Amino acid sequence: MNYRIALIKGDGIGPEIVNETVKVIDKVGKKFGHTFEYVDVLMGGCATDAAGKSYPDGTAELCRSCDAVLLGAVGGPQWGSDKPAEQRPETALLAIRKDLKLYANLRPAALRPALISACPLKRETAEEGIDLLVVRELTGGIYFGKRDKYQTEDRGIEATDLMAYSEMEIERIGRRAFEMARLRRKKVSSVDKANVLETSRLWRSVMHRLAAEYSDVQYEDVLVDNCAMQLVRDPGQFDVVVTENMFGDILSDEASMITGSIGLLPSASMGNDAPALYEPIHGSAPDIAGQDKANPIATILSAAMMFRYSFNLPAEADAIEAAVDKALADGWRTADIAEPGEHTIGTMKMGEIIQENI
Repeated sequence: MNYRIALIKGDGIGPEIVNETVKVIDKVGKKFGHTFEYVDVLMGGCATDAAGKSYPDGTAELCRSCDAVLLGAVGGPQWGSDKPAEQRPETALLAIRKDLKLYANLRPAALRPALISACPLKRETAEEGIDLLVVRELTGGIYFGKRDKYQTEDRGIEATDLMAYSEMEIERIGRRAFEMARLRRKKVSSVDKANVLETSRLWRSVMHRLAAEYSDVQYEDVLVDNCAMQLVRDPGQFDVVVTENMFGDILSDEASMITGSIGLLPSASMGNDAPALYEPIHGSAPDIAGQDKANPIATILSAAMMFRYSFNLPAEADAIEAAVDKALADGWRTADIAEPGEHTIGTMKMGEIIQENI
C-alpha cells in the first residue's frame, strides 16, 4: 500500500522530531511492504515568517489531499500575544482543527514499563500500571463559545465566556469514546460537573442514552473534581475517559504528568471525513531547538497511532511501540527522561536506535 502523509514540521524542535519520525515510518514501510509520499505543509510561526500568516491559504485543502497529517510543534516567543491573531501559531492550530472538523482529541497516557521510577506517584501505584485514553471534545464548549467584555457601573470591567454544547456534539464524541473502549478494556468514564452546570446535565443525559446502546461496555459518571483526585490516587482504574473541551484540556495534562514525561506522549485529533492529525502533546521547546536534545518518542508514538487508527495497520503500530519499549528497556535516555547521573543521548541517536529495533 502507498500512503500520502502531510508533514507540518512547524517551529522549534518540530523539524527535528518529525525528521526522526519519518525515518521510523520508512523503516516500517520497508519491513511491512508499504510506501509513503510526504507532502510538506507550512504552518505556524515559520509560516508567519515566510507568508505573513501562520495559516496560509490552501493549508486545509493540502491536508485533505492526504491520508493523514503529522504535526511536530508550532509556536515560539517571537510570535507571541503582541502579534496580530493571524500571525500567532495557536490561531493556526484552532483553524486547522475547525477546517478539518477534528472534533475528537485522543490522548493516551501510558506508563512505559521501563520508566516506572519516573512516575511521580507512589511506586506501588505505578507498579499496578497506568494505561488510559482521554477522549476530549475538541471543537465545542467554552473555548469556542461567544465572548464578551463590557464596563459595569459598580464592578469595573466584566468578561464572559459562553459554554455551549448541543446533543449532536455530545453524541458524536460519546460514540467515539465507546468505540475506542471496544478496542481496549471496554470501560468508559464520562466526566462532567452535572451537580452545577446545565451543559453537564445535558452531557450526562446523552451519555446515558449511548451507554444503553453499548451494553457491552462498562459505564460510569465521574464528577470532574473527583476525576482529578482519582487520577493521582488510582489511575489504573481508568480505561477511556471522555469529557468536554476545557475539562479534557486540564485532565489530559494531569494524566500526562503521571507517566513521567510529556516527551513520551502522543495524541490524535480525528473527525468523521477529513484525515486525522497526529502530534506529540508537548510544545516547540525553542530553548533546545537545533541542539539535538529533544525527545522524539512522543512524535514516533503519534505515528504508531496513525498506523493504528488512520491506516488500520495494528501490526505496524505494535512494531513501533515495541521498538520504543525496547529502546527504553535497554537503558537509552534523552535528557528529559534521564535519572540524575544517567548517560543521555540526543534526538538523532534515539531515532536511530528505534529504527534499528523495528
